[in-house]
Amino acid sequence: MRYSALLTDLYELTMLAGYFEKGMHEKTAVFDLFFRKAPFQGGYAVFAGLETALAYLSELRFTDDEIGYLRSLSIFKPSFLEYLKTFRFQGKVTSVPEGTVVFAREPLMTVEGPMAQAQLVETALLNIINFQTLVATKAARLVVAAEGGTIVEFGLRRAQGPDGGLSEVRGAYIGGVRSTSNVWAGKTFNIPVKGTHAHSWIMAFPDELSAFRAYAEVFPDSSILLVDTYDTLESGMKNAIIVAKELREKGHELLGVRLDSGDLAYLSREAREMLDKAGFPNVKILASNELDEFIIRSLRDQGGKIDIFGVGTRLATCQGEGGGALGGVYKLVRFDDRPKLKVTSDITKSTIPDNKRLIRVINREGTFLMDIMCLENEAIRSGDIVYDPTNPAHHKAVPENVQFEGIRTIVMDNGKILSTSPTLDEMADRSREQIRHLPEGVLRLENPHIYKVSMSQKLHDERTWLIEEVQRSFRKQDS
Repeated sequence: MRYSALLTDLYELTMLAGYFEKGMHEKTAVFDLFFRKAPFQGGYAVFAGLETALAYLSELRFTDDEIGYLRSLSIFKPSFLEYLKTFRFQGKVTSVPEGTVVFAREPLMTVEGPMAQAQLVETALLNIINFQTLVATKAARLVVAAEGGTIVEFGLRRAQGPDGGLSEVRGAYIGGVRSTSNVWAGKTFNIPVKGTHAHSWIMAFPDELSAFRAYAEVFPDSSILLVDTYDTLESGMKNAIIVAKELREKGHELLGVRLDSGDLAYLSREAREMLDKAGFPNVKILASNELDEFIIRSLRDQGGKIDIFGVGTRLATCQGEGGGALGGVYKLVRFDDRPKLKVTSDITKSTIPDNKRLIRVINREGTFLMDIMCLENEAIRSGDIVYDPTNPAHHKAVPENVQFEGIRTIVMDNGKILSTSPTLDEMADRSREQIRHLPEGVLRLENPHIYKVSMSQKLHDERTWLIEEVQRSFRKQDS
């Protein structure tokens, strides 16, 4: 799918026109994409959207129709519109891989190239990365809460439009939700599709048993029967067991039953007992109805016997405390061969300048201890002092007996994608493995441990010098 070059905010185009007019459009710029706070008041995020972003960059161009629309706005000069006819992204992108566990303030992607190119792509990259990373993170939280249970994505009808429905499924898959009810997404991404039937199927027949029998006749090897249309235990479950026995007599097995209302913990325990007593211990119990990670955890704590959780609205729309959007930003960190930073009275909003490497510190047991941002040519060793970007007065030494792993690579150069993207399964496997190596406290749904992201000594010194330089210029203006 090609995204239009007009997938942008107007101010990106007005700035681009301004850079062109002032002869600045070819000067080299470097931008970092990062977020300042993990979503859902959590301790981490799962990075997603890179493959989509690289496809956008590689195909970026203005069609005659798009240029015609810009001309109709009567904002831009003819010389600028003529320039857009040959516009292509020819920059470099450095990024963490999709499925990587990431944290606040560290650069997820860095875009380097002529200012015109690096600036224009800001809005589209944030649109792609923010949403897919948000969904992947929500999905990972659901998977952690399910403690080995299966999550199925049921969110298309509540997603933010058709394209949102596709992007949501992709992000959810990377986060660990490896099946969906969305048939278009299943075809697009070659991932498993799952589904049951609606209450309307039951209501369209004279009675519940007739409806179950008809569905099982059509789908003898894949039937999951919705048992709560009338009375879950006295009607739905009893009729489901009748049909399960009839299927077995014909050489088939009922796949599962679905609970969609009521006390899901209690009903699932009772349903499990009924199925086991009837000789169907392998029939799965699927639960749905406005589930999220907190409800799933509660159902587990209450002894619920649920094998599969169908999560729709609260995954597709990323509902929850601190949810709804990932506050990713895209900030200039170097321009015309000089490091740059944004300085505010709130140091938590001051940016971190320059080209950087991102190093993950891992102990002998494989647990992630901290991430360190450092300058490109700077080596990191045990014993080095590193600094908290939000409060440089807080600093500590890098532990002994640890491994250092650079977690970003160049993924695009000269506007060309450098290697084949991993499969979605490989991205999901990465996410699962990385979460397994997080400190346990980082995974808490409430009041998680804050994973340390630090600046190296040289980066800290450069940032301090730049802040002081800006302050000196203020004082000079005042005098």
